[in-house]
Amino acid sequence: MTDRKPLGMSVESWVERQILAAQERGELDDLPGSGKPLPQRPAGELDWIAQKVRSENLDTTPLLPPALALAKELDELPRTLAGERAERRVREIVTDLNERIRYAQRNPQVGPPLRAVPVDPEETVRAWRQARSEA
Repeated sequence: MTDRKPLGMSVESWVERQILAAQERGELDDLPGSGKPLPQRPAGELDWIAQKVRSENLDTTPLLPPALALAKELDELPRTLAGERAERRVREIVTDLNERIRYAQRNPQVGPPLRAVPVDPEETVRAWRQARSEA
């Protein structure tokens, strides 16, 4: 595409001319995906994001508003702690979660209302110990 569009020629005609010249030179032969249909686009404007997240099994928590992200973390807390081996680490996770909940409570709300409340570290550690002894 070294030529400039001539005056008086429509853009469509000029582009078509460039494509035909490239075809004649063989520059469009053996391109990846040649002869294959274009991928279908999802119906909604942003549905492609959801499709990408699903296809790559990405964690959506960072994309959620704070109230939903914290609620999701609270819901998954027992499963998260089940993989921990040290009580110190369990306390670190609970402390970090509580700090983020308190931060969200102190700041203006974005999205749905925040219903998360800090977790009792002692009760959580007790439940973690009990779950480990049963396993």
